[in-house]
Amino acid sequence: MGNAILYRMASGIPGDISRQSQATVESLILDPANPFPGYGLFGKIANGKFVPIGAGDTAAAVYAMLVRPFPTTGGAASDPLGTSTPPTKGVADGMRRGYMTVKNNAGTPALNGQVYVRVAAAAAGKPIGGIEAAADSTNTIAITGAIFTNGGDANGNVEVAYNI
Repeated sequence: MGNAILYRMASGIPGDISRQSQATVESLILDPANPFPGYGLFGKIANGKFVPIGAGDTAAAVYAMLVRPFPTTGGAASDPLGTSTPPTKGVADGMRRGYMTVKNNAGTPALNGQVYVRVAAAAAGKPIGGIEAAADSTNTIAITGAIFTNGGDANGNVEVAYNI
């Protein structure tokens, strides 16, 4: 058997709700013209549809976090924001309140640490819409009501509390 956990279990999979009983989730219509690059990302409502936070957005625009359904299929290992690719159209779930595992792209998350989202100056491993644990001047926005609940795992997966 080669399935031993030697040091620490993974913190989770980006987009998974980690505490189901504490979550408030609603169904939202996706915009095929503006798809999410991965699960566990913050989104906004634009023209009646749920789209990812993007360049130039403010924290006031945040509406929910994209939930990863179970089971899910697809995705590429090279996806910088998660382990599978969300659908580009139809209906998806958005977590308005609760705890979710996300992919941290920069900085070191810590208990009660502020959550930031990159809105400018994309770089290798730091895509627009990606979640970060450190402010980067005007290139990131602090998400009101979102904090890290731990230090995450070696792969950058970490739990976030949002609107709790």
